[in-house]
Amino acid sequence: QVQLVESGGDLVQPGGSLKLSCAGSGIIVKTHAMGWYRQAPGKQREWVARIRTDADTGYADAVKGRFTISRDDAKNTVYLEMNSLKPEDTAVYYCTNWGAWGQGTQVTVSS
Repeated sequence: QVQLVESGGDLVQPGGSLKLSCAGSGIIVKTHAMGWYRQAPGKQREWVARIRTDADTGYADAVKGRFTISRDDAKNTVYLEMNSLKPEDTAVYYCTNWGAWGQGTQVTVSS
């Protein structure tokens, strides 16, 4: 059974940073393309970033240059490092391999 567990969400001030983690079980993360999505209140879930099996990465325009997706194969974990956070980044962030989804972790950017 594949499980993805996100963590690291928090309340942070505008301009601040956070690093989200997505730990996989029942799955070898490096053998899957992995992605991060987010869903803000009243909005549809939107794609944020992805990392392919060859470690090639891609980002939504809204986060390009501020967010970095990475992977630690030894820990079977995918990360999303978020810098220069803005209030519009406030959302529940989800990890996925486009088969399974995690439960999400809340990121709130507010002063």
